[in-house]
Amino acid sequence: MLILGIDTATDQVGCAIGGQDGVLAHQHLLAPRRHAETLAPQIEALCALAEVPLARVGAVAVDLGPGLFTGLRVGFTTAVTIASALEVPMVGLTSLDLLAHAAHLTDRLVAAAVDARRGEVFAALYRPVPGGVQQVSGPTVARPEELASELQARNEECLLVGDGARRHRDVFAGVDHAHLAGPELAHPSAAVLVALAHARAVREEFVAPRELSPLYLREPDAQKFGGAA
Repeated sequence: MLILGIDTATDQVGCAIGGQDGVLAHQHLLAPRRHAETLAPQIEALCALAEVPLARVGAVAVDLGPGLFTGLRVGFTTAVTIASALEVPMVGLTSLDLLAHAAHLTDRLVAAAVDARRGEVFAALYRPVPGGVQQVSGPTVARPEELASELQARNEECLLVGDGARRHRDVFAGVDHAHLAGPELAHPSAAVLVALAHARAVREEFVAPRELSPLYLREPDAQKFGGAA
């Protein structure tokens, strides 16, 4: 079964396609506030790169967030529309899970932090386990200082991943035993999304498009302040 993965929870727009033979192709592009105009052409280019027509897709995986409201809405709506049109099931995973799984080879506690703007981050903590990671707290929305205080209180080796960690690196620099991951772990990966979704597909852990919903964690900026997130 071929799986199309779509991730637009952050400033990065990503899509990937793959199945039992691994990820066939993936594309990731930083496109702040341009998710709507970028995603459809990117999916078309992805299918051409993989030499796979969209009609062959047997499931659609999507990043459910948390993340920036407008980008998340674009990706989620596109994924549901494609799945409904093809009459195929879906798999949903969170942006924080994707970030943590990309760092699963570490032996440290993993703190995934997505930039939530307004001086906040969406965050969750994970511990590496054989074959992946296990969530130990979150997801939640918090000020970076609050996350830094929790990490300091834990007093253990920690790897910080996500664009929220990088944006507030000065705050986390004061945390003992905390290490900031490189830019390759700043955004969720659509390739990781497809790989994790395939593992669920093997176990037939699908849902219908109508059964999924985005994970926003808070009201959109547009509703509170009159500007898009």
